[in-house]
Order: sequence, then structure tokens, then C-alpha cells
Amino acid sequence: MQSPNKDNKPFLLPGALFAKDGDYVITTVLGSCISVCMWDRTMKKGGMNHFKLPLWNGDGLPSPKFGNIAIEKLIENLLDIGCQQRNLIAKVFGGAAVIQNSSGLLNVGERNIEVARDYLSKARVPIAASDVGGTQSRKVIFNTMDGSILMKKAAPQ
Repeated sequence: MQSPNKDNKPFLLPGALFAKDGDYVITTVLGSCISVCMWDRTMKKGGMNHFKLPLWNGDGLPSPKFGNIAIEKLIENLLDIGCQQRNLIAKVFGGAAVIQNSSGLLNVGERNIEVARDYLSKARVPIAASDVGGTQSRKVIFNTMDGSILMKKAAPQ
């Protein structure tokens, strides 16, 4: 994996997304959150989001902390920098059950995974790779120059 200069290494916090023209190495750390990395195979450009919750319910402003908004905005931003939706591929990470809930009702990670898969399917963006679910957090590094991913899971507890 080639490394760009130090100015081109954004770190995404929950609720953020990044898609700019240029060569970047984008990093994030995920628990139950999801990151969708999208890459245009023709233009050699990409971007990443990091969302916390599956669906925006219409209250307040639509924020990329919600999966349906984060994926839509990522696609829009990639189109704005010259990508074409038909050339996009996605790689999806996260959705771990890092906090065990005795009732099992929350399942935020599983619901986040489902939203990512459903939205990408509706947008006709194929998922080329994914590592989702389980109980371990992940660190994800996405290189927008070649679409490559480095991913590392946290040690089991």
C-alpha cells in the first residue's frame, strides 16, 4: 500500500464521512458502528463514512450518524468529485456486539449491518468485501488510491 503525505490521512469519528478528490488514507475505529468504504474502479477515487445508528427517524436534521443518511451522502459526495455510481464498489465493516445487552433488544450492530446491505442493494452498489458482526471492535484503514483496505480486529476479551 502506497502512502500519501501526512496531510492526507484523515481519521473519522462517529457520524463523519470523507470523500474528496485526491489520494487519502482514511482511518477509523469501529464497534457497533459501521463504515462503508466506496471506491470508483475507473476514476480511482473513494470515500468512507462512519455511522452509529441505522435509520434517521425524521426528527431534527438528517445527519450522517444515521446509516441511511451516511450512505446517501457518501454517494452524493463521490458523484460530486467525478465518480459514477455504476462504477462504485463498497466494502463494509463493523456492526460488532461489543456491549452485551441481556435483553438482546437493542442489537444496534446487527441493525446497522442490515441497513448498510439494504441501502447499498437499493443503490445498486455491489459489496466487494465485508467483515461485519461478531463481538470484536475493528480498526479500518482505507487507501483511496487503489481501493485497498487494512483491517485489524481487537484482541478477544
